[in-house]
Amino acid sequence: MRKLRNEELDRIDVEAFKQAGKTPIIIVLDNIRSLNNIGSVFRTADAFLVEKIYLCGITAQPPHKDIHKTALGATDSVDWEYVENTIDLVERLKAEGGHIISVEQAENATLLNSYTLDKSKKQVLIFGNEVKGVVQNVVSNSDEVLEIPQFGTKHSLNIAVSVGIVVWDCWSKLNA
Repeated sequence: MRKLRNEELDRIDVEAFKQAGKTPIIIVLDNIRSLNNIGSVFRTADAFLVEKIYLCGITAQPPHKDIHKTALGATDSVDWEYVENTIDLVERLKAEGGHIISVEQAENATLLNSYTLDKSKKQVLIFGNEVKGVVQNVVSNSDEVLEIPQFGTKHSLNIAVSVGIVVWDCWSKLNA
C-alpha cells in the first residue's frame, strides 16, 4: 500500500464546503478552556460537514493563533457563532426544533452505542468544560443525555476526543 498525498484526497475547497449540504448536527461548546481543543473541534466539524458550532461562555473565539494551530483553516469553512449564555441558546435551539443532547455522565444517560438517533430532528450536541463538564442547568434542560462508554480507570475523555467519537457516531447513524 502507498500512502496518499494530500492532492490525491479529492477534498473540496472552502467555497464548495459553504455550498455543500450539511449534516444536521450542531455542536455547542460550553466554557471550553483549551484553545487547542476548540481548534480540534473545528477540524472534526469540517470533516463531517457539521452545520454549525456555537461557542459559549469563556470559550475562546477565532481568530486566535492557538485555535488556528489545530483547526488548520477549519474556522474559515465551518459556520460558528458566539453566544454568551448557554441556557439561552439551548432554549432557542429547542424552540427551533433541535434535539438537545448533553454529552455527560448522568443518571439515566443513554450509552452512545445504544442511542437511536431521530433523523427527523437536528442533533444539538453540547460538550462542557474540561474539568466541570456540562453544567447542571444545561443538563436539566436537555432532551437527552448521552454517555460515551468507558472501561478503564479514568473518569473522562478529552473534549476533542469526545466530540470526534460522538460526531462520528451520529454521522454514521444519519448516513446509514
